[in-house]
Amino acid sequence: MLTIGEFSRLSRVTPRMLRHYDALGLLRPEAVGENGYRYYRQEQLTELTRIQWLKGCGFSLHEIGPLLGLEDNRLLERLRQRRLALCRELDDKRAALHRLEADILRMEGVCMMENAYHVILLEDPEQKVFSIRKTVGVHQYHEFFNELFREATVRGLTQAGPIQMLYHDEAFNRERSDVEVQMVVAQDGPDVKLKPACTCAAVQHRGSYENLHLAYEALCAWLGEHTEYRMCGPAMDRYFGDPDNTPPEALETGVLFPVERV
Repeated sequence: MLTIGEFSRLSRVTPRMLRHYDALGLLRPEAVGENGYRYYRQEQLTELTRIQWLKGCGFSLHEIGPLLGLEDNRLLERLRQRRLALCRELDDKRAALHRLEADILRMEGVCMMENAYHVILLEDPEQKVFSIRKTVGVHQYHEFFNELFREATVRGLTQAGPIQMLYHDEAFNRERSDVEVQMVVAQDGPDVKLKPACTCAAVQHRGSYENLHLAYEALCAWLGEHTEYRMCGPAMDRYFGDPDNTPPEALETGVLFPVERV
């Protein structure tokens, strides 16, 4: 048997944290003496190592308890879910860092070309588009576009212009978005329709998609200054270039807000 001090020294986990694990039911000592001293079996170092590993994966202590008894196949599923959540957090932090750096440079008088948006009014022409509309999460957008290409191929449709995404939700939701993906096509056919012409306030974004929110902020600022216009349709991202074969810094995306004069 190991005293709590010996157990702590071997594992490099403080006695205070070991007592906290005990209180949470994560790692109970093998025995507690009449004097209140805690004693552990040497084999419990394996259990402690597993707790520390899961903690290092980003799971909270309250999440770790139910994970300790899982079979490897079930635990693997939870690890994959955690990896996806961490990727989303990383994307958000990268975007926040990029925005912070851009604001610092702007306040220091340094111009960043990627963020120098020029809002224009344009007449977006009528387009013949093949479209699919469904509710998906932001992390599913890429696969949604792949589905668009697959379905277009099945129908024998030829792409004749850009692909684009329209956002139909009343409020933004990363987990469940009512979105429509469109491909400009040359032929008529099932699920092919005419997207009507409209006036749009628009900007061109150059760079990675994770910074696309900067283009939206530029358009929102324009609308705030031009109250004679109001939104009259879903916002639209229009993509130029293949993200699978184009460096992120070279991607081109048009962001369009359909507007009308009030």
